[in-house]
Amino acid sequence: MNPRTHFRLVVLYVLVGALLLVLMGRLWTMQVLDGEHYRQIAAQNRTRDIVVPAVRGSILDSSGRALVRNRSALVVSVDRTTLSRQKDRGRGVLTRLAGVLGTSYDELSKRIRLCGPGIKRPCWPGSPYQPIPVDDRVDPKRALQIMERQEEFPGVTAAVQAIREYPKPEGAAAVQALGYLQPITQEEVDKRKGLRVTGYSGVDLVGRDGLEAMYDGDLRGEPGLRRVLVDSQGRVTGTKSEQQAVPGGTLVTSIDAKIQGAAEKALDDAMKSARQQGEKADAAAAVVMEVGTGRIVAMASRPTYDPSIWTGGISQDDYDALLGKKRGEPLISRAIAGQFAPGSTFKISSTAAAVADGYDLNGIYPCPGSYNVGSRAFTNFESTAHGPVDLHKALVVSCDTIYYKFAYEQWQRDGGMKPKKDPKDPMVEMARHWGFGSRSGIDLPSETPGRIPDRGWKRDYWNATKKADCKGAKQGYPEVAKTDPARAAYLKAVAAENCAEGYVWRAGDAANFSVGQGDILVTPLQLTRAYAALANGGKLVVPRVGLAVMNPDGSVARRIQPPEPKKLPVDGKVLKYMRDALAEVPKKGTAGGAFNGFDFKRVTVAGKTGTAEVWGKGDTSWFASYAPADKPRYAVVAMVSQGGTGASTAAPAVRAIYEAMYGAKGKEPALKDGRLPAELPQLPQARREGTAP
Repeated sequence: MNPRTHFRLVVLYVLVGALLLVLMGRLWTMQVLDGEHYRQIAAQNRTRDIVVPAVRGSILDSSGRALVRNRSALVVSVDRTTLSRQKDRGRGVLTRLAGVLGTSYDELSKRIRLCGPGIKRPCWPGSPYQPIPVDDRVDPKRALQIMERQEEFPGVTAAVQAIREYPKPEGAAAVQALGYLQPITQEEVDKRKGLRVTGYSGVDLVGRDGLEAMYDGDLRGEPGLRRVLVDSQGRVTGTKSEQQAVPGGTLVTSIDAKIQGAAEKALDDAMKSARQQGEKADAAAAVVMEVGTGRIVAMASRPTYDPSIWTGGISQDDYDALLGKKRGEPLISRAIAGQFAPGSTFKISSTAAAVADGYDLNGIYPCPGSYNVGSRAFTNFESTAHGPVDLHKALVVSCDTIYYKFAYEQWQRDGGMKPKKDPKDPMVEMARHWGFGSRSGIDLPSETPGRIPDRGWKRDYWNATKKADCKGAKQGYPEVAKTDPARAAYLKAVAAENCAEGYVWRAGDAANFSVGQGDILVTPLQLTRAYAALANGGKLVVPRVGLAVMNPDGSVARRIQPPEPKKLPVDGKVLKYMRDALAEVPKKGTAGGAFNGFDFKRVTVAGKTGTAEVWGKGDTSWFASYAPADKPRYAVVAMVSQGGTGASTAAPAVRAIYEAMYGAKGKEPALKDGRLPAELPQLPQARREGTAP
């Protein structure tokens, strides 16, 4: 044999031998080392995992009335992945499905397309890998057609599932406080490793706002898992194993449905009355809080919307309306996110600041119709003069000029236009102690901090607006001048002043601050919290809506305790002095007309009106209060944007809330013995068994 040929054969034998050894090694690895792994994969080819959705927990008021619950509905869902594998990309299936559901192919295709930039609703904002609901109000006969003819509807399922329902007990909607649900996004699925995605169920829908978002983990529950056997065609032949779903917990809130309903009606009536008087009354809010604990008894906001709009998907027009200004941005809770100048309701903070700065609590001070702050005259409401008065009467009749005097003199002691190195700014610092300018810590998302303007804020604002102010100072406002030359001249003068020294904390800034005007902004919740602190002796409580989470069997999973309150740095004598003064406001002060004929034998009310001027808009109407005046339990605040004076609009709304709480002629009181229930409510039997109520 040729030596070269022999060498080639040897190389070939060695190569074949090596390949056989590699093959045998790989077979040994697969069958011995990784055998268990591949056996599991093979088993999975014969089984399918079906996630069993858990019923989402209800949200109840303090007496056990359902604010949010579930109802059973037939839901038809479409799997995009299955449709995409078909030759026509699922067009035939959707066309047949549209015929059964009584809709069109175009409408169904819009519902299952994914939301994204430039895509108008309806569209699917959730994961592209989960079934997409297309109808949650299916007639059982139509659903049966789909289930019996699965070969014609691959990727389409029809099943009974629980969806959210809002019964509005006692007229209580509490929409913004409750929040809403939307499908979970792919990003959330990726973040929550191990999350079982089931489609249109309480597992895949997550809270986007309000209590639904804040207590989502408690309400969602744990889904179950059913492992079924399938044949080569994917048809189910039996069940291999099943793990039951665990229903979500029930959230019990401190909200009282009767008082909540009364607060919402009071706001509606107040806005209607204000509009009849020529006011715009474009927004409103009311808050009822336990002064000792910070528990929220009612929280209403206007404008509002129907929360069932989220069920089964939302159209682009409806979605735009919820976010747009045309309908007043109803998604925003004016109670916790609406920011408004507080007007004279803010004087409780200014009074405490003045006394802490050395002014005599029992002193007598002049209350002229106007007071010169520098070269500008600042006036009382309607320029009314009250002569020499003490601070008690100053609060009762709402004298502004006394507070202008305090603020101006404090500003001068701080150095005026050339401030000291560390100015005291007593009223600014005191306002922060009362909780203004910072979030209260309530168990609701989207709370805004309000604004307490100071020297630092003034400089930052000047840096942000200097360019526009200097342009206005140089060019004027020709468009405004066409219709209102006087206003254009005023705007030009203001722009020139701001351009030159807009960063300076002026005497006018301090004067406006003292009476809750100018650049100061507060939320209705912040003001309620401040009046609760005044009423309870100086404890700045942390508000809470959640009261407890209960297990499906009715046992208490956990009680929701508010954090420890802070102590106001205000002498108890000062707080008592202000409480004595505010007790006279509804009887013979600025709210006397609104409370004329009120049954003070049932409950005494203490409070303060506020009328805040807003440039270019109508006045903001406020009334902040607490009751009973001698032994306070509840603080009640109402606000109506562009609603006129506090006495004419907000005070009557607060009166209506108190009459609902404590009763009035022909009205049964919502409170039994003036108190809310002390015990947690019993859960309905259906809920105990873990089914949808």
